[in-house]
Amino acid sequence: MFVQRSPKTAFQSLLATIELVYHGAVRNVRKTHGNALMSIFMNVLQTIIMVVVFYVMFTVLGLRGLKLRGDFMIYIMSGIFLYMTHIKTMSAVVGAEGPASPMMQHAPMNTIISILSGMLSALYIQILSVLIVLFVYDVGFKDVEIHDPVGCMAMLLLSWFTGAAVGMVFLALKPWFPTAISIASTIYQRANMIASGKMFVANTLPSYLLVMFDWNPLFHTIDQARGFAFVNYFPRNSNTDYPLWLGIALITLGLMGEFYTRRHVSASWSARS
Repeated sequence: MFVQRSPKTAFQSLLATIELVYHGAVRNVRKTHGNALMSIFMNVLQTIIMVVVFYVMFTVLGLRGLKLRGDFMIYIMSGIFLYMTHIKTMSAVVGAEGPASPMMQHAPMNTIISILSGMLSALYIQILSVLIVLFVYDVGFKDVEIHDPVGCMAMLLLSWFTGAAVGMVFLALKPWFPTAISIASTIYQRANMIASGKMFVANTLPSYLLVMFDWNPLFHTIDQARGFAFVNYFPRNSNTDYPLWLGIALITLGLMGEFYTRRHVSASWSARS
């Protein structure tokens, strides 16, 4: 407490911030379980369960023939991978340490480090889960054939970015309306089970149904990812510009709101949230 800190250069400050973000990300990975491997395994298991449930549902309902020509499991996984990345990142950002958190009492810590740690830990777990699931499917069932893997990875990163952007807006509002924001974030997660478009092909939607989904950035990234994954699918009702610019706008609003909230922080907020 009484240690006199010497001034740091900009490069030293950057290295210190990166180190803090790294340790924060490790802490977030281990948050759900004391063992980091078990934490990752639980996420992989959750992804596998969703894939199996959707596969059984499509098979029982007889909807497999209505989907894209190509590997049906890649069609399912392309939607679930991006959905999980978007939702998990949003949840990680919303659950980040706020300005009234006891963690903020430590001098090097701040809310930006907490937010970046949540974002990067979610991305790390999701990419690792995707690689594990694809590896198991390729080795145990069928060769994985993806037309443009780089494009698919870009869409996964865009889903991660938009999830963080939505989470930033919720996080900025959370200290002011803790109960309402908790309910709103849950509704957003549940609504994306349908609104993300992972259960249908966007090109087959009529115009009166399309307007119900094209507001959602995840709808665009999933449809574009399938365009990269399948050689014979060309998405006409989605684009990459909308989720990118929407994400930038929401990140900007979220940062402005977080800065305003930090200036008006009260210790009593932590008791309400």
